[in-house]
Amino acid sequence: MGFALTMALLLVANPLDPISFLQVQMEEQTVAMADRGDYTLPFDGVSLVDVNRLQTMMEALTKLAYKEPVNATISNSGAIVPEKMGRKLHEEKFLQQFYEYYYGEGPRTLQIPLQVIFPKVDQALMSQVRKKTIGQYTTYFNSRNKNRSHNIMLASNAINNYVVLPGEIFSFNKVVGKRTREKGYLQAPVIVRGELSEGIGGGICQVSSTLFNAVDKAGLHIVQRYSHSRDVAYVRPGRDATVSWYGPDFVFQNKYAYPIMIRARSYNGSMYVSVHSFPEIEYEPRHVPSVNQSTPEEGPASPPILTEPTMP
Repeated sequence: MGFALTMALLLVANPLDPISFLQVQMEEQTVAMADRGDYTLPFDGVSLVDVNRLQTMMEALTKLAYKEPVNATISNSGAIVPEKMGRKLHEEKFLQQFYEYYYGEGPRTLQIPLQVIFPKVDQALMSQVRKKTIGQYTTYFNSRNKNRSHNIMLASNAINNYVVLPGEIFSFNKVVGKRTREKGYLQAPVIVRGELSEGIGGGICQVSSTLFNAVDKAGLHIVQRYSHSRDVAYVRPGRDATVSWYGPDFVFQNKYAYPIMIRARSYNGSMYVSVHSFPEIEYEPRHVPSVNQSTPEEGPASPPILTEPTMP
């Protein structure tokens, strides 16, 4: 027999007072008011909670209480920026307190019970995962193309300081997210069916391609990668990794026993990605050919090439 039904049977002879309110507070502010009568099903003789209505209130309180945790990061100056704890509604404790009010007497004030959400990356982890460089790669672009440079900068910031735990899979599309005007991405050249055209977020494939070469150099497991339908100028033929929100993704897995961290930065025509880990890591580096610093932003068209998936 459930808690709610048990309490209801015990209180058949003790009708509830419909004007005794529950006041729900968070951070010393009232965020909700509840009346027993409004949360009671229309049954004669027994008072039972309308669980659908209660669930609606809980959903609203869940949104109100939630605060996303913030990982520790490394600033541009090299200092570690501490993590911040998150929080969420403690549903079990809230339900317990609500039922105590509902089957009790008189008004009641309830402080929203909260649960701490710990961030994925704290200062201790960040201080160790930064110590050993296991892979790095640099590509170059025309910084005079302001829109494309801006898109490269946004995507670089999205993957910068990202930590991949042992066995964890990194998806470029998932981490960077959808490239939209609302997120600040601008119109810039993209390759569509082997031809150059304009599209929102043009330039981010240089970020994914630079990342691919850096993680490949670090010996990480490439789960999914596709080449463009034509050669691109910022990496050697066959060394690119095209990405699209509704299409191909670049995915790799951390096969090592220690976490790895991605550092990414674009500045003055250079796109740089490095991969770091704990000093104790034993890794298997691969040879990856570098590119010429004088590489133009876009080269001449070449015959289409087959997409190159690498699947587990």
